[in-house]
Amino acid sequence: MPRPGLLRRALAEGLAAFALVFAGCGAIVTDSVRDGVLGATGVAAVFGLVIMVMIYATGHLSGAHINPAVTIAFTLTRHFPPRDALAYVVAQLVGASAGALVLLAAWSAKPAALGATVPSAASGTALLYEFFMSALLMFVIVAVATDTRAVGAAAAIAIGGTVALDALFGGPLTGASMNPARSFGPALAAGEWTDFWIYIVGPIGGATLGAGAYQVIRTPGGTAP
Repeated sequence: MPRPGLLRRALAEGLAAFALVFAGCGAIVTDSVRDGVLGATGVAAVFGLVIMVMIYATGHLSGAHINPAVTIAFTLTRHFPPRDALAYVVAQLVGASAGALVLLAAWSAKPAALGATVPSAASGTALLYEFFMSALLMFVIVAVATDTRAVGAAAAIAIGGTVALDALFGGPLTGASMNPARSFGPALAAGEWTDFWIYIVGPIGGATLGAGAYQVIRTPGGTAP
């Protein structure tokens, strides 16, 4: 089956990023307006589940990056063509912003800042958490997406599970973004830019480290063709 064109792949990325913000940040809003009905565990589960289902839905079309940090890390480690990276990143940012704007249309009072990521820990602590959570996520993504020995059908479960895991222990401290687009959309819709730089520097740096770390430990026999 021929690979879809860049426009169709970028559209898939935008739709997946829309779903991530609408569902994930929507869970944060629901938890806020309904007196903690979901709790931190429920919110983490929603983020993990939406990533899992969108990988199943769009992975065969675009690769389901759904995250500028993932696209950049794949590009830097030569698993993704630089000429396509800009289109992916723009689509991810637009999709995430659209998801947040739908939440704004539904909740004009902006409860929980529409899921905007604002660290509750010190900036340095938050940066370290975002960096290493993103590194862990990207390590798993590279393992299941580029190593022919990994079980392909389980990739979505592994990646969604990693997102949920990071959200469980890091969410209360940083919001467990690991994704500049996921942070950008709600920040734009809610006008909440406090320490936003953390959610650019941490995920991109961490994802690059995670991708590089797997490159170091893999063997030539596991390299994808």
